[in-house]
Amino acid sequence: MLVLGIESSCDETGAAVVTGDGRVLSDVVQSQVALHAQYGGVVPELASRDHLKNVGPVVREALTRASVRLADVDAVAVTHRPGLVGALLVGVQVAKGLAWAAGKPLVGVDHLVGHLFAVFLDRGEVRELPGFPFVALLVSGGHTAIYLVDAPRADAITELGGTRDDAAGEAFDKVGKLLGLGYPGGPVVDRLAATGDPTRFPLEAPMLHTKTLEMSFSGIKTRVAQLVEAGLPSGDRAEAVADVCASFQAAVVDVLVKKTLFAAEAHGVRDVVLGGGVAANRALRSRLGEAAAARGMRAFVPPLASCTDNAAMIAYAGALRAKAGERDGWDLVATSATVLPRVTRKGRGDR
Repeated sequence: MLVLGIESSCDETGAAVVTGDGRVLSDVVQSQVALHAQYGGVVPELASRDHLKNVGPVVREALTRASVRLADVDAVAVTHRPGLVGALLVGVQVAKGLAWAAGKPLVGVDHLVGHLFAVFLDRGEVRELPGFPFVALLVSGGHTAIYLVDAPRADAITELGGTRDDAAGEAFDKVGKLLGLGYPGGPVVDRLAATGDPTRFPLEAPMLHTKTLEMSFSGIKTRVAQLVEAGLPSGDRAEAVADVCASFQAAVVDVLVKKTLFAAEAHGVRDVVLGGGVAANRALRSRLGEAAAARGMRAFVPPLASCTDNAAMIAYAGALRAKAGERDGWDLVATSATVLPRVTRKGRGDR
């Protein structure tokens, strides 16, 4: 089976061709980082316009790199939820047109499901795969949650806990902005944290000791804002910024790792999987692997290309649906809501 996947949920236009068993034949991504950097974040209208401009060339390039024609693929998969509706709409409409013109099945994919199964993508490296069931930490700019994945189907995925306010990735980017590190701030925070002293500006890990799998990242973001407002030492500002990054990152990573492994132990699961854009964070990748091994568990961390938004994961998730005989009609819609039921209530107070 060959599946053409299209991804346009936020600020990256992607297209990929993937086989039914997850082998990536091509994976093309057109980033919009430079477009949105001057605004300090993604501007939805600009994102939609850029998707509209780039989706055609990106799809053609994906087919060319895979050495296939549209007529050769067995299905067209597309992200249709969740995400920026205007951006999603571009991908959905293009996928409909391609599927209709080529007489191929159309398969809608939930972006979060794509991230959860990205660990199964084969990019040519020697790899070991997790077994079902596994516990997955999905952490990105828009989503942070822990899931129990019983089988390779959306209806076999259960949220165990998530953030009650900001996503971890959003907090990373906001801290980067507060410290004047540009957009996106997350990768710069990660780089500077490696050289900083996390004990100089101690930040409390949010909800670290609660006995639930819920998380919160708005408070620690506010604490960094207070540090900046109070004024960092001017004589060694660069060093102070690195120290703040180190403290912030250590606190957030502590929470993510502890909650994920607690969930795995509570459900008797040996394998844990990391997914989402923040899965590219070096401290999180290494800490999860070390902590899992210390508990006799196995941690599976995808290569960087499979962590950030990409169409290969959408094509593979679409292939799983297509192999199960599932397909969508021409009434497939773009929506900001995920198909995965949410158990974590947003906001303060008791559940």
